[in-house]
Amino acid sequence: MDDLFSPRGLSGLTLTRSDLAPLTGGAPQVVTDCDLEEADLSGLDLTGWRFERCNLRKADCSAAKLEGSIWQGCRAPFVSFVGANLSEAAFAGGDFNNSVWRRATLTSAKFVGTKLTGADFSEARAMHIHFEEVLLVSAKLPGFSFRKETLRRVDLSGADLRKGDFRMTVFEECSLREAMVAGSRFEGSDLRGANLGGLRLVDANLFRGATISREQAGQLLGELGLSVR
Repeated sequence: MDDLFSPRGLSGLTLTRSDLAPLTGGAPQVVTDCDLEEADLSGLDLTGWRFERCNLRKADCSAAKLEGSIWQGCRAPFVSFVGANLSEAAFAGGDFNNSVWRRATLTSAKFVGTKLTGADFSEARAMHIHFEEVLLVSAKLPGFSFRKETLRRVDLSGADLRKGDFRMTVFEECSLREAMVAGSRFEGSDLRGANLGGLRLVDANLFRGATISREQAGQLLGELGLSVR
């Protein structure tokens, strides 16, 4: 392993579990431009590690300790973070489409400019999670709390948001088009910056107490078959 490691970290390598396991539990490492496709990282202590422009397609990071880890521009479609601890982790850019985060701990995690289409966050612990300029199209986020958060340029089109908490949430250039929102709460939320296309009659009552624009009101009435003049 000595010939792979340098004070600057691991760079430009194809890595497996046997390469990384000896480095776990110590000082956080920087992994740059490395290929970890389908690598088994499950259960490893990677607290504070930094991954830059790495390929983690179908990698298994389930139950890994990843508190405070940083993920910059990584390609990780279908990666599994099931049961992993990602508290205070930061994701900047990158492709995490169809990733799995079931039962993961995501307290105070940040996602900026990240692709998360089709991601599954079911049963994740996600207090104070931050999303900005993120694609969450058709993602699974049932029961998520975004209370008092500001969502900027977040696309939740077709997402499963059932029983979510959006009380006092501010939406800026976001989309809730065709999202599943049954049982969600929107009291005090500012929806003027959200696309509400596809809202059904059964969902309209959920937005009682929220703020919408005149244009959105006309759109909602149009969805119900009424003309606004």
